[in-house]
Amino acid sequence: MSLTIQKISKKFGDVDALSNIDLNLQQGELAALVGPSGCGKTTLLRSIAGLEEPSSGKIIINDTVVYAGNVLEGEVSHRRKNKPISLPTQQRNLGMVFQDFALWPHLTVFENVAFGLRARKQTQNLDKRVSDALEQVQLSQFSQRFPSQLSGGQQQRVSIARAIVIQPQLILLDEPLSALDAVLKDQIQQLLVALLKEHQLTAVYVTHDQAEAMSMADKVMILNQGKVEQFDRPEAIYHKPATEFVANFIGKNNRLPNSNGRTFIRMEALKFQQAANDSDVRFEASIKNARFQGQHYLIEADVGGEQWYFCAPKRLEAGQSVSLYCAPEHINQIQLQG
Repeated sequence: MSLTIQKISKKFGDVDALSNIDLNLQQGELAALVGPSGCGKTTLLRSIAGLEEPSSGKIIINDTVVYAGNVLEGEVSHRRKNKPISLPTQQRNLGMVFQDFALWPHLTVFENVAFGLRARKQTQNLDKRVSDALEQVQLSQFSQRFPSQLSGGQQQRVSIARAIVIQPQLILLDEPLSALDAVLKDQIQQLLVALLKEHQLTAVYVTHDQAEAMSMADKVMILNQGKVEQFDRPEAIYHKPATEFVANFIGKNNRLPNSNGRTFIRMEALKFQQAANDSDVRFEASIKNARFQGQHYLIEADVGGEQWYFCAPKRLEAGQSVSLYCAPEHINQIQLQG
């Protein structure tokens, strides 16, 4: 159940919504698509789903070409008159989970989950398959309730059960947890990742929440203005960003003065007030603001004309001068591409 995307592009008039996107996922991998509003992440998800037709490129799901536009460079076309291939959504064997749950209000929980199976005429062992799916999302006792009788978190678990019960080749998730509170979101994140791993389901997950993307995904794609800034493991994206955009978009990034934005220190690498080793690099900071965050204060400071952030165990007053220290190995350099 792999997913391969080759040189996918999408134009809306003169606007390049997607530009030469490549992506490769093996069975059981979860990729998160993240970026600022309008970056193209939802357009890419809709293209995979067959809800949006790209302008060019190729999409392959589990060795089946579901979309092929213009012939790629070096590729020989055997298509009649070189016509594009574009399988409709219902032929792509996808599970989908949306932000708004998309449940039928007049159907019970059981019938909502069974809906996809009935539509596909997969009625053999239907009761058992639906019951198993509801048990996996911890909703067995609510099978005869209607969506209006459930909380938001319970409704989203119904939509997850509905997506996995059809045994799809690929699951697409479009900001499914954005309407939930922080505690509930964390609980369903853990449940969802566990289910995907248990069933070895390949998934593409769109989110505007960088922390959500980094904590859940095997791979993260950072999109900006329709182009891929970086596609890699979360650890690589955080510690070795490929571009200045990625470094600034993911986490609190402190740029060194006079480095043209290409040398930076992550917030958590800074030590407050005293050096751990003689080799630590020292920086003088002027405090601008302090925000209480529970276990610590998030401090905003000026360092050589650059805005820096670091954590301190106590409140620091605006105008106060302090020393910050960082081990040399935690001073990162963004490598120029190409």
